[in-house]
Amino acid sequence: MSHGTEVKVELTGGLLHAWQRRNREATIPHAIAELRKAGNLENLRRLADPSVGPYRGRYPFLDTDLYKTLEGLAYEVDRAAGAREFFDEVVGLLEQAQAEDGYLNSYFQDPDQPKQPWSDLGWGHELYNLGHLIQAAVAAQRQLGDDRLLTIARRFADLVVRKYGEHGEEVVDGHPEVEMALVELYRETGDEDYLTQARLFVDRRGQGKLEHTIFPGEYFQDHVPFRELPSVTGHAVRMAYLAAGATDVYLETGDETLLTALERLWEDMVATKLYLTGGLGSRHSDEAIGDRYELPSERAYAETCAAIATMQWAWRMFVATGKASYLDVYETVLYNAYAVGLSADGTAFFYDNPLQRRPDHEQRSGAEDGGELLRRAWFGCPCCPPNIVRWMSELQDHVAVARDSILYVGVYADARITAGDLTVSVSTSYPWDGEITLTVEDAPAGERAIGLRIPAWATEATLALPGADEAPVSGDDGWVTVRRTFVPGDVVRLTLPMAPRAHGSHPHLDATRDAIAVARGPLVYCVEQQDTTAPVDDLLLTARAVGTATARQQDDHVVLELTAGVAPEPAKELYPVSTEASNESAVARVPVTFVPYFRWGNRQALAMRVWLRTEREGS
Repeated sequence: MSHGTEVKVELTGGLLHAWQRRNREATIPHAIAELRKAGNLENLRRLADPSVGPYRGRYPFLDTDLYKTLEGLAYEVDRAAGAREFFDEVVGLLEQAQAEDGYLNSYFQDPDQPKQPWSDLGWGHELYNLGHLIQAAVAAQRQLGDDRLLTIARRFADLVVRKYGEHGEEVVDGHPEVEMALVELYRETGDEDYLTQARLFVDRRGQGKLEHTIFPGEYFQDHVPFRELPSVTGHAVRMAYLAAGATDVYLETGDETLLTALERLWEDMVATKLYLTGGLGSRHSDEAIGDRYELPSERAYAETCAAIATMQWAWRMFVATGKASYLDVYETVLYNAYAVGLSADGTAFFYDNPLQRRPDHEQRSGAEDGGELLRRAWFGCPCCPPNIVRWMSELQDHVAVARDSILYVGVYADARITAGDLTVSVSTSYPWDGEITLTVEDAPAGERAIGLRIPAWATEATLALPGADEAPVSGDDGWVTVRRTFVPGDVVRLTLPMAPRAHGSHPHLDATRDAIAVARGPLVYCVEQQDTTAPVDDLLLTARAVGTATARQQDDHVVLELTAGVAPEPAKELYPVSTEASNESAVARVPVTFVPYFRWGNRQALAMRVWLRTEREGS
């Protein structure tokens, strides 16, 4: 996105940099090996040589796992083992497989496939496939100067414009994604047909253009026109991808009716349908968003792909409005609902991300049959692992923007940021520590401005400017703007106090009513059974205990230590109603260590909780 001065960000250290190194050294080689093992390349190779064997896999969208991986590789192709060979091999196979008219889909082109191309737009995912192909192609062009994928993607996109454009059939795809990709293709090429096509796909939803099978129209966000949606609904990934695409259309067309709908949908989602971790989607049966306040902890679906889609929407809303509140949510998702999807070693994945695990829980992530109880190496429907790969490669693209002559630093990490003739380096241990130091490396003559985000949780932030003492700062709508004539060597220091804090649950949220969750900075914390002697289901917390918790560095992360109450053993059969307050008295005290939520599940599969029962104060 290029609304304003181009900003270049290089991550130089800290947690996000470590994540990218792990992506390069572990996750990308692992993903390449799993894609080869799963047969994704053979599905393309088979189109020229059927003797390779039958189509491998159950789904018509498995090409997208290659596309998402290629998108990530565009950033890491010369640094990750095996990446260049894999990239070139897949691109070569795609060039050979593409039909004369530009169509490309190894499932529908398969000689043994009874379904014909474009015969099942509800479930065929053909335009979803195109969307991920375009995003990989644009990344390869921008990062590598390699236009081979772009040539393939444009041929396919041009076919779609001819077939489904202003003078073609009025259809939509069952799985939104292509909308934001088409806008990005327009930005890269300047061809307005792609922007028009994206707008048409947004405008046609809810107009009776899609046949609904298996699930009703709500599942596809196709029961009413997009601007009339009363709330985010249906399949969570589809919903967030659609909203991100609609935001892109707004950014390029200025259609205020879209922005009005997007702001309304976002605010309702954050208030009533988003988990504390930033996870989206509370129903396993259709991977869907539930009713308002339907947010069960142990049955949270919160798919990893939905976390990525929510971040894509959040970032675009920030670009569209400049509001820091969108980045508050982006950051929550990044460090919790997204990060938890990957194991500490970078080679195992969660598909769904609950906020609680019961001691006897047996259902596998991704509804897989057997195998690992927690994260697993790959899935039959492996949409999440390659999505993690590409997003991890692009973290530096979601740190800062320049608009209205202000460099906005919205996500804090060790980084070198250049916007025009202004270059600053950022030094911080965030999210483990709240001190952020910006040092000016290069600055032009004359006044410039730097905007620093003050997260909503940072109630006692302070700012120290060159030649001045540290002073309290509250920020204006989540931003504090430093405007001055900078010179190289100037230092600006922002401090965001990171006291542990207790979160309560909304009274309409039955699943966690009267419960307490623990957070510090942007991180949500949880308790695993390994870190306390009492059953986690019997632990009792008070806000006061959380406020006095001790933060301690443990290996490469920070844990919180406190003393919790232990509830008496519940009755076996009857649960008498008390006339007293609903929170409970403790019969014992135990030390408890809370770990960052994204770190859970890297040990033995035991119980885990984010939300704990509340202890009666003074008991």
